[in-house]
Parts: sequence; C-alpha cells; structure tokens
Amino acid sequence: MTIASTLRLSLCGAAISAISMLGLMGCSNSSTETAPTADNAATANKPAKTLAITQIVEHPSLDDMRRGIIDELADNGYIEGQNLTVNFQSAQGNTATAGQIAKQFVGDNPDAIVAISTPSAQSIVSATSSIPIVYTAVSDPMGAKLLTADGKPFQDNLTGLSSQLPLNPQLDLLQQIKPDLKTIGYVYSPGEANSVSLRNELKKVLPARNLFLLDIPANRPTDIGMATRSLQGRADIIYTSFDNNVASAFEAMTLAANEIRIPIIASDEFSVQRGATAALGVNDYDFGRVTGKMVYRILNGEAVNTIKPEVMNELTLYVSPKHAKAQGVSLPAVMLKNAINVDTKFTEK
Repeated sequence: MTIASTLRLSLCGAAISAISMLGLMGCSNSSTETAPTADNAATANKPAKTLAITQIVEHPSLDDMRRGIIDELADNGYIEGQNLTVNFQSAQGNTATAGQIAKQFVGDNPDAIVAISTPSAQSIVSATSSIPIVYTAVSDPMGAKLLTADGKPFQDNLTGLSSQLPLNPQLDLLQQIKPDLKTIGYVYSPGEANSVSLRNELKKVLPARNLFLLDIPANRPTDIGMATRSLQGRADIIYTSFDNNVASAFEAMTLAANEIRIPIIASDEFSVQRGATAALGVNDYDFGRVTGKMVYRILNGEAVNTIKPEVMNELTLYVSPKHAKAQGVSLPAVMLKNAINVDTKFTEK
C-alpha cells in the first residue's frame, strides 16, 4: 500500500460532517484563517455564557485547536468579549498546576470546560462530575480513563473529540521514507498516558514488520534534545505523535535530529513547519472547529450525555523537502505529489 492510498482514512466512530468535504489539498490553512464574525441579531439572541479552557502547555498545535474552538463559537453567535467570557489557563507543562487550574475552574462554575490534551482532561474530570466537560486532543481516551472499553464516558458530564490515529498508515509512511528501516526511535514522556499507550502499541505491532522500537524517556522539555541525540547510530528514523512534552521543545528535537541526520516523522502540520520531515495527521485548526461544534451544542442547552464522543477521521500528509534534506533523506516524487508541501504553502499565497 502506498502512502497516497492511506490519506483518506476513516477511523471508527461518528462521521464528522464539518470536515467530510475536505480533500487532501483543501484543508483549512490554520495559520492564515481570520476570526469569523457572527450576525449581530444572532449574537443578541444568545444569552451570555462563560467558557473555561485549559491545556497542559502552550505550543502551536494546541493553540491552533483553541483558536478553532473560539472561531467556531463566534460563527454560531457566541463571540468572546460580547456574549461569551473565556477564561483560558495553561498549566505550563506541569501536571500539579493542571490540578490547581481544575480546582479553580470548578470554583468559577462556568457553563462548560474545554480540556485540551490528555493531562488537562484527566485533571478536569477528577475535579468535577457536574460541570459539562469537552475533552479534545486526546489520542487514547480509553487509556486515559475518560471512556470505557465500549466507548462511553465514565461520567455523565463528559464528552469530547479524540485524535486516535491508525498506526499502519503511519508505519507505511516511515517505511516509504526509509525503505531500509530497521529501528524507530521514540522519545516520549513517561508521565503522559497517551505517549505511554502509543509506545506500548508500537511494541505490539512492529515485530510483524520486522521493526524494532528504541524508546527513550524524557521527563522534562529540557531533556528532549539530549534524548534525541542519544539515538545517534542506534535509530534510523524518529517518530513522535501527540506528546505535549516533546511538542513544547520541538525545536530542540529538530536541532538534534539535524545534527545526527535522522529524519523526524510526526503527526501534525505544525511539527513539519517547526522542523519535521513529514507528518500524517489531522489539521489542528479543523480539529478545534469540530470541537467547537460540540461546545456550542452544550452552550445552546443540550445535555452533555446526549452528545456522543467522536473521533477525528480525516488525515492529511504534510512534507518539508527542506527539513528532509537537513535530516539526511529525500522524499519520493509520488509522496511530494500527494502531499501539502509546507515549504511552499505560504509563499504561494
């Protein structure tokens, strides 16, 4: 199977109408979107609401998801500063701070809470069973104890959008970039449930492809560069996906990867902009827009337990020939033809 044939995959879960019409080359440009405006009459008819948003750390991917949420609400008549008050708090990568933010939000008693990332979602869920919660950017909600094995929320006040990506297309991509691939380097945060879950899943599936996983724990953002350098001479490629610790120090990872000439493959557009060779994943801004639709339904009066958790089901391939060259590889022509080239994406506008 070529990577081109994997770009339009559907994951199990509800179909998401907001992105079903997006083609590979038609995904929203998260960096150039302007905030939408709503009809004044529609806004006037909306009662004032308060929304609390938290994320484990600030980095471009999560920030763009948050912007998509705010824009989607504005499109539907809830405009920040008019009839919507938004309280945003970042935990700055600290899980203890995430717990403190959760307690503060519960005391504020907003109309809804959005938790962006797994650690933030876990903290919020632990703090309240009554305030409506929407999680997003959670790659393994079952492993994070947000959903049961049959896909139902553990609490009636919980729903959300997950970012579970099928592994086979990711591994197809890695092997097409490095046909002689034997060892995958994986720098991960042992304190992030989503990262540990992915490591465990990789260890299960890689033997069938005669591949080996070299997993390197990195507890803090300051450890990322050193952990990446430790892969020199030991790994053929680096894979990373939805690890907030890594994302907050991604420039350190790319600097190290460039030094040791090992390509980084990620799962979001911003990682490619920031230095990765390629990524097969969801569009972060679109992810926020779909999450915003769920939040809107809650602010508009729907009960949380009537809103089923969903899975984002649209994958896009992003590449950077410039970063690939810096990391010692060249990308196949067919891959370049079927991907969004972030090196030229903005200069062509």
